Amino acid sequence: MNIPRLTLIGAGPGDIDLVTMKGIRAIKSADVVLYDALANEELLAFAKPNALRIYVGKRLGKYVYTQEEINQKIVALALEYGHVVRLKGGDPFVFGRGFEEIEYARNFNIECEVVSGVTSAIAAPASIGIPVTTRGFAESFWVITGTTKAGTLSNDIALAAQSSATVVILMGMSKLAQICEVFASHGKSETPMAVIQNGTRKNVNFAIGTVSTMIQTVKEQQISNPAVIVIGEVVSLHPSFIEKFSEEIAVSSRL
Repeated sequence: MNIPRLTLIGAGPGDIDLVTMKGIRAIKSADVVLYDALANEELLAFAKPNALRIYVGKRLGKYVYTQEEINQKIVALALEYGHVVRLKGGDPFVFGRGFEEIEYARNFNIECEVVSGVTSAIAAPASIGIPVTTRGFAESFWVITGTTKAGTLSNDIALAAQSSATVVILMGMSKLAQICEVFASHGKSETPMAVIQNGTRKNVNFAIGTVSTMIQTVKEQQISNPAVIVIGEVVSLHPSFIEKFSEEIAVSSRL
């Protein structure tokens, strides 16, 4: 019998090349791979031919399994087959509910390991040339969930709106209008803002503008969920923002 164990792997933000070598080695040794919607399915090719591949993700708000069912499945499969790999998009400990799965499995004396991944909170902005920090623009950054367990907007967003830090919001597209309202209420209507869908992938799509223009810009660019929201002066470093700002200055000077 194989020894029951669980490896929780961060699959990274989407680009298959951004997964770690340690993660690849774990996938190759897996007897079962449970993968999420945001994990690049090309990674499944590294698994053994006879390894079980089971989709447990969520799309368009619809769950294949609840979190409790996933927890139970991890344990049952580990006891039956041995090595279970849980493949999650980004980093499993950044709003990935990874610790809940580890905690549950440990209750059954299942050996657990975490392989960190590249979080989309940093990689998605970087993939289009936006740093989350750089001297003279931002000394720190917040990473916040847009939607709490209760389905409401996180109170931390209002706190972040009062700082000069870069604010990165994950799982916030359904609350985009509310987020913009919060920042506007704190005098941040003209703060640079970006929304990035499929960051690091070939089909990346993004909108660049300000808090006051973002709702319209997202509609024009046809950006949908899931996407990463970035608010802060660092967004002004993106070439399209610089170009737009330069055009506005030129127009104003002619008036």
